[in-house]
Amino acid sequence: MSRKKRQDYMTGQNQTQVTDFIFSGFTDHPELQVVLFNVFLIIYIITLSANLGMILLIKMDPQLHTPMYFFLGHLAFLDASYSSTVTPKAITDFLADKKTISWGGCLIQFFMFVALVTTELFLLSVMAYDRYVAICHPLLYSRIMSKKCCVSLVVGIYSYGFVNSIIQTALTFQLSFCGPNLINHFYCNDPPLLALSCSDTQTKEIQLFALSTINLTGSLFTVIISYIYILNAIFRNHSTSGRHKAFSTCASHLTAIVIFYGTLFFMYVQPSSSHSLNYDKVISVFYAVVIPMLNPLIYVLRNKEVKGAWRRMKVKKLFL
Repeated sequence: MSRKKRQDYMTGQNQTQVTDFIFSGFTDHPELQVVLFNVFLIIYIITLSANLGMILLIKMDPQLHTPMYFFLGHLAFLDASYSSTVTPKAITDFLADKKTISWGGCLIQFFMFVALVTTELFLLSVMAYDRYVAICHPLLYSRIMSKKCCVSLVVGIYSYGFVNSIIQTALTFQLSFCGPNLINHFYCNDPPLLALSCSDTQTKEIQLFALSTINLTGSLFTVIISYIYILNAIFRNHSTSGRHKAFSTCASHLTAIVIFYGTLFFMYVQPSSSHSLNYDKVISVFYAVVIPMLNPLIYVLRNKEVKGAWRRMKVKKLFL
């Protein structure tokens, strides 16, 4: 917050509370707005179709009724859900003269996005643990990863995701927004909102950095430890086919992890002073809009069991 902004706030000037916000979007050029509208619309249609298709495929194919695909179904649900908190509004804004969102609408969008993204972070770490048990303790797999255990893990990570979001949302929206109300972004996110606040944001910035670091490194730690044991087990396996099968079951998950964690580390685990809002906007497009589309495609293209289930479903349709 600038010195002038703090002085105005402390002296009681410019304290008319903001009731809505305006997104800057990506560009003011009408031709580019139409192009981006079409690109985002196509991406969103593919995202919904691919993720809902993945959920239906897992539900309909008995061979996919295993813990791994139980978690994958939730990954598809989270991808479709958090994309839907951001992308539809961004799509309509490309054709709108004024890209407005109410204060309450901004709060809800912020809350849902943080909750769902946090949940996905820890779901990816749970999926890594599932692969560790499957590869390192195959004889105990069905006992360790029982239905009760899988449901408990999913309930736990959803609960943590929403509690974490309540804390982050409360700390952000207790700040005063006295104007201007132009958010240099395409959805309600912490860095651009903090840039608009006319109150002291230091506590929120420390909390954002601390919680983001804890969530990212905490969940990533589980992933790294799991894969250390997995790689150790793979290299001790003298069977070429056994190694190939183990690698193939992990390849899709590792690809999803590298893409998702990489973009989030760039976004949140850095001091606020080094943030460039225009740079953040580009990174946000990738993890908020593109990644939810990529995840189901990665699993379809790189997972033999999913491809096999897809072929079986097509064969069933031919004979119906």
